Amino acid sequence: MKLAIEWTPRADRDRDRLEGATCARILSALERYAETGHGDVKRLRGYQPVSYRLRVGSWRVVFTVDHRAGVVAVVRVLPRGQAYR
Repeated sequence: MKLAIEWTPRADRDRDRLEGATCARILSALERYAETGHGDVKRLRGYQPVSYRLRVGSWRVVFTVDHRAGVVAVVRVLPRGQAYR
């Protein structure tokens, strides 16, 4: 089942600040996850609601998944050093 990708306003701003090649890699990895469920994904502990991170090189995409609605909601796109603060 293919999941739709929705971007929060904060994630939109994060995405707009990315270089073209980096943005393309992140979008490709998100599309692959939404279609197949595969990727370097781990559940994040201590986050409410339940959140996950997708690793794309030195970048981290923090997102939530609503399987009933069929939506991946991207919350943040950050470099590794800033993603877990």
